[in-house]
Amino acid sequence: MKTKNKQKVNIITMGCSKNIVDSEQLMRQLNDKYDVSHESETDDADIVIINTCGFIADAKQESIDTILNFSDSKQKGKNKKVYVMGCLSQRYKEELKKEMPEVDAFFGVNDISDLLKTLDVDFKKELLGERMLTTPKHYAYLKISEGCNRRCSFCAIPLIRGNNISKPIEDLIKEAEWMVSQGVKELILIAQDLTYYGMDIYKKRKLAELLEKLALIKGVEWIRLHYAYPAAFPMDVLKVMAKYDNICKYLDIPLQHINTDILASMKRNIDASKTKEIVLKIRKLIPTISIRTTFIVGYPGETFSQFEELKKFIAVSKFERLGVFTYSPEENTSAFKLKDNVSAKTKEKRFSEIMEMQQLISAELNTAKIGKIYKTIIDRKEGNYWIGRTEFDSPEVDNEVLITSKTKEVIIGNFYQVKITSSEDYDLYGEIVV
Repeated sequence: MKTKNKQKVNIITMGCSKNIVDSEQLMRQLNDKYDVSHESETDDADIVIINTCGFIADAKQESIDTILNFSDSKQKGKNKKVYVMGCLSQRYKEELKKEMPEVDAFFGVNDISDLLKTLDVDFKKELLGERMLTTPKHYAYLKISEGCNRRCSFCAIPLIRGNNISKPIEDLIKEAEWMVSQGVKELILIAQDLTYYGMDIYKKRKLAELLEKLALIKGVEWIRLHYAYPAAFPMDVLKVMAKYDNICKYLDIPLQHINTDILASMKRNIDASKTKEIVLKIRKLIPTISIRTTFIVGYPGETFSQFEELKKFIAVSKFERLGVFTYSPEENTSAFKLKDNVSAKTKEKRFSEIMEMQQLISAELNTAKIGKIYKTIIDRKEGNYWIGRTEFDSPEVDNEVLITSKTKEVIIGNFYQVKITSSEDYDLYGEIVV
């Protein structure tokens, strides 16, 4: 008797790494019944599931365009079903239903069990912690909590995903151990706010304790921290970071602005002096640290002098990694009530000014690395180069190390000692020495 071929499911992920984790968990739940792929280059999937982003205007538009593209494919007979899940669907479900009747169903961020039921799949609790990894097998994201208790004026995430819900430490250790068993060497810790971890279930901050336990797992070579909140930053985290060689000297800490009045309007619970103080403390405790941060320009009421204050702060601080967003109003946030009185032209001008500043800072910092040797993980091969990263760089968003493929055959996912021979604004070139 012939076994019926499994239907094909293609999952498309929009937005941040937290969405990637959600998609990977869904894929594992579906894998026994369906032939599951992630962002397949072929368009012959029977079922397409789009995991959307609803955070900022550009990301929302990208999600909408993707839905429309696959709806068109369905109407042409290439796909049988199109489902939409994630943040955009959570936030605008009723509006989307009216505007996109060709989509078979919409599911919010907490509706995974309903989506599985629609696909005739029973939710398996025993698979919690297991995923079909979509990243290169040597690194993966470990989401330690969901939601956020902060109420930043510009951010809709708490409206979409609710308050902070931490995962128990024992569950995260089990998940990390499973990842290592799959070949993962680098754990990238993610949450909307890492520093709030544990406050809900343990009644105190537990990130430092979690870090220490993860660092002791055999096979974990690197642990990287994304998305820390600056106000009341738990300094014990830095002590643990300094203690363990396998905790990367890297911190993603979005500061958003430096002007005290802007920070107050943003509801960031911190002022200019405290912001400067935390940056100095971090650098004092971890002198070799690479700080990644982000800023918002064009926030309602941002004056020329307030923007100049931000530029001066960036020039003095010389952040190793920096990103900039132009402000866009988000419905139902407190900033949405403010007059969006900085013109689009001015926002773009300010964006460009800061990125030009950062380009020079990055070039200067990279030049200082020439002649030094760094432990480097190899992510992929591209053209004539092996592409790697040091502990000071996160995948896809930070600097890379380019190693000529003619020098030596290397193994993707392995670590090598690499001597930096030259640099560009955002990339390093090197040769393997060990």
